[in-house]
Order: sequence, then structure tokens, then C-alpha cells
Amino acid sequence: MSTFSGTTGQSSQETVERLRAGMVEALRGDGTVRTDRVEAALLAVPRHVFAPEVPLEEAYEPVRALVTKRDEHGLAVSSVSAAQIQALMLEQADVQPGMRVEEIGSGGYNAALIAELVGPDGDVVTVDIDPFVTDRAAEYLDAAGYGRVRVVLADGSEQVTGGPFDRIIVTVGAWDLSPAWTDGLADGGTITVPLRMHGLTRSITFRREGDRLVSLSAEVCGFVKMQGADSHDEYLVLPRGTKEVGLRFDELDRPDTSGMAGVLDGPRTELWAEVTVGNQEPFDSLYLWLACALPGFGLISVDSALDTGTVVPANRMACPVIVDGDSLAYLALRKTGDSPATYEFGAHGFGLNGKRLAELVIDQVQVWHSDNRAYGGPTFTAYPACTTDDQLPDGPVIDKRHVRLLITWP
Repeated sequence: MSTFSGTTGQSSQETVERLRAGMVEALRGDGTVRTDRVEAALLAVPRHVFAPEVPLEEAYEPVRALVTKRDEHGLAVSSVSAAQIQALMLEQADVQPGMRVEEIGSGGYNAALIAELVGPDGDVVTVDIDPFVTDRAAEYLDAAGYGRVRVVLADGSEQVTGGPFDRIIVTVGAWDLSPAWTDGLADGGTITVPLRMHGLTRSITFRREGDRLVSLSAEVCGFVKMQGADSHDEYLVLPRGTKEVGLRFDELDRPDTSGMAGVLDGPRTELWAEVTVGNQEPFDSLYLWLACALPGFGLISVDSALDTGTVVPANRMACPVIVDGDSLAYLALRKTGDSPATYEFGAHGFGLNGKRLAELVIDQVQVWHSDNRAYGGPTFTAYPACTTDDQLPDGPVIDKRHVRLLITWP
């Protein structure tokens, strides 16, 4: 239990406790917090201590990430993740009293929550590659009463002393699964990691089964990208020569994009799938389905400041797109009803083969709707990279550097 009782100069301890209780109540209300143990940890740890540069009220907003460091371009490279995401991952990880836990990607706050969950008989190690982050984490953990947490400056993709661990919780966006994580697990242990697949991130809890990892749960999330030996950057293509429209490809096997220049200058083909979705109804499993089913898959985005209206994807930040030669097609939406608001899925195509590509997108939207929509997402199984095709069950496979990720739909 934290012994910290100080407050900011502008606010009383009662204000802090009220804000903390409000945050937890909101997370209980939206279903993120499901267990009394995670709720108790969130109520015990003073979140504002770990981001003193942030206004007190913002520190306890449940869906706000608290940025603690930016690069020269102003992009966040370190943050205290949103409490909603941290609570979600802790519920996934199912941390129990007395466990030995490694956190990869530090900041201090989440390590303090884990320390509450493992109790005085457990052990927590938090690792980060950035000395700015580890220095802060050590200082604030001590100030908040969690000095027993061991803070380690190291590349999170490498094995650290203190294992084997019952739980490994990765709090940075990972593109691959480091062998050090699997090797560092105790028998029956799990890894909870925000894993990128074709640019789509899911917080997945994997349980070790022999030399493979099998998913127990998967939730949509987003994280600052991992640095160090296992960092991985997306490949960016600008078909108009400006940042108005960007195409991003995140895997080792990516399509030939040499014919993309001028692809958006011709007419746009529009096709519609007769598959609808309600306002605020999630359809994240569709994105993963399209990533698994369609060749040449990537994500398309539009810069609002430069937008000419040429491209109107279903999601302006990151929307499924497929590329083939000098043609592309992306997922689209159009409004079909007002009360309640409903939208129809479709596809827009550009280039000589744009219509054919749009038809491929439409076909897979309909397959997803008829065969998989009701079942939610797939199961993920990570095999060692040396596993041959004949040793794998049927299903789409994403090849990473360290693992071959099999995706199995119901």
C-alpha cells in the first residue's frame, strides 16, 4: 500500500482522492475494470505523482495518456499510458499475490499498480531503454512508497536478471515477440503485449505452450512504439507526393508500390457491400479480417490540413487499403439512415484495376459479415521463426523476425 500523502500546492488530499475515485468509477462503469483487486490498486496508487508536469485533473482523466517526453518533431516517445489501457492490460494479465512480474516499458505508475497486485511477497522489475524514463520512474516510485520495485536501464527485448517471471507485461508497442520474453517465462506464465500486425495493434495475452505462445485474450489498443534492437518502422508511400494521402505497410512482405505515383489522379470507382453498421458500433475485427484475407494490405490515412476530398476512407487516421501494381482500393462508408444512424460498407478504387480491387474488398466484407462478425476476433499463435509451413496448421501467417504468427478465425 502506498504511503504517499502529499498533494500539489493547489489541491488538497481530499481533491486528489475524489479525482482518483471518479477515474475508477468511470473505468468500472465502462467495463474496463472487472475485478476488485484491480480497482483497489487503482484507488491506492497516486497517479499524479508520476506526471507532475500535468495538471491534476488531467492526471486522473481515465482515457488520457500523459506525455512525459517528445522527440525533435514533437512526437510522443514516452508517456504514462491512459489509465483505461493500463487497467485493461492488468485485467488481461491476471496478476496474483506473490507473483514475480517483469514490466517492459517503464514510467513508474503501472509498476506501482503491479506492486499493489503482487503484494509484499511478490517481486516487480520494470525495464526501459531510456535513462530519462528510468530515472523518473525510480524517483517517483520512491516518492509514492514503492521503492521495492526494481528499475532497470536496459533494452526491453533482452533478458534481465530476476526471472523466471510469472507475468511479463509489455507497455510499449511491439512489432515482434522477443525470444527473451518467452525464455524468461516461468511454467504456466503469460505475456501481455500490444502487438502490431499490418499496422493494427492488439493487446494480446499469450500463454506459453511448449515452444509456442497461444493467445488467451485480445483487445484493441495503441501504444508508443518500442525502441531498441526490436524496433520496427512502417514503410510510408505518398502517392500524391505530399502528406495529403499516405499509404503505410508494416510487415516484411509488402507489395510493390512503384506504380503509385499518379494513381489518385484518375476517376474513382465506388462499390457498396449492402452490409451496414450502427453509429458507435465497433467493427475492429473487420480490419483484421481484411488484413488476413487480402493481398497487398496496408493502411491509408488522410491529412486533414491538406485534404482535397480525393480520398474518403472509412477512417481518416488508419483505414484498410490494398495495392496491386498501379491500382489501389480502400474501405469506405456512407450514411444510409438517420434514426438510428447507420452506415453501409463499401470500397473506392483507383487505377486501371481499381474496380477489381474494390470488388475484392467488397467480397471480403461480405464474408466477414456472414461468417465471422458474430464471433469477434481470432486466436493468435506465435511459433518460432524456424517453423516450416508443413509444421503449421492452416490459416493466414504473418512472418516476423522472431516468430511466425498464425491467425485462426472461428
